[in-house]
Amino acid sequence: MLTPDAALVKRWTGTLAGSAGSAVPESRSTPDEHLLTSLIDQIRTLEELKAAASAAQARAAAVFDAMTRRAQSAAGVRPEHLGKGVGAQIGFARRESPARGTRLLGLARILTREMPHTLHALTLGVISEWRATLLVRETACLTLEDRQRIDEQVAGNLAGLEQLGDRQLVARIKTLSYALDPHAVVNRAAKAVSERFVSCRPAPDTMTYVTALLPVAQGVSVYAALTREADRLRAAGDVRTKGQIMADSLVERTTGQAHAEDVRIEVQLVMTDRTLLAGAAEPAVLPGYGMIPAQTARNMVRSDTRTGESPDPATSSARHSE
Repeated sequence: MLTPDAALVKRWTGTLAGSAGSAVPESRSTPDEHLLTSLIDQIRTLEELKAAASAAQARAAAVFDAMTRRAQSAAGVRPEHLGKGVGAQIGFARRESPARGTRLLGLARILTREMPHTLHALTLGVISEWRATLLVRETACLTLEDRQRIDEQVAGNLAGLEQLGDRQLVARIKTLSYALDPHAVVNRAAKAVSERFVSCRPAPDTMTYVTALLPVAQGVSVYAALTREADRLRAAGDVRTKGQIMADSLVERTTGQAHAEDVRIEVQLVMTDRTLLAGAAEPAVLPGYGMIPAQTARNMVRSDTRTGESPDPATSSARHSE
């Protein structure tokens, strides 16, 4: 069997869960050096266990995929439909989304079929699942032969691999990839330009992440322009932090407004009349973001009114619903 029995793993989980209630020792004037060392060793060992578990999950996912495909083929499923739904099942088992499960399945296939040294390093706990993902991702443009060369050179050297951080690992792989197949690296970069995009996703405390994936020259230019503007305003006595000025400048230059706080809310804000007019606590909905607190929604409408927009449902850019 390629992976430990599920019952055995459950016993390990139970053992760890049983130790979770250990009391923190009373403070002492002199720290117990032996205890401190023991705790650090425990943290390292548990990290290695997490990596080894990720490797076991990858092997199990690859076997599950292969067996499911064979069963589907025997049942007469058309070749192009073989493996359908496997990624979603992997995601469900790992408490991840179907899309994330599909990506994890792809990682498992490559680790078990094409990059044995990376899988071995993950099994030993030398690298994390994320760093294994970096090795797979950064060699995706190469032929199988070249990918396996890098797998051996980078992941085969366990002592050297353990010393590399994320950025150093990526830089090492890119250097080797360019030496082996410069055309593949250049073609990958050219293809990446066509995949530029801007996304928006929720952040804690009614904030949001607006992310842009841009060609390097454009991205650096945007950041440099915002930095220069922040430095200029700070030198002129602006009391905002550099980060705050950069964020405000981005909003102002993108929306065309003179001040970031004056941006008109053309965002289809959905809220009940009770929330808008009676001070109710029912949250509002901001499409593309999700639920926001009632008071935050009212503040947005008031802010929009100050810029000349009416909060009336018939004329406001904010939409109210019962």
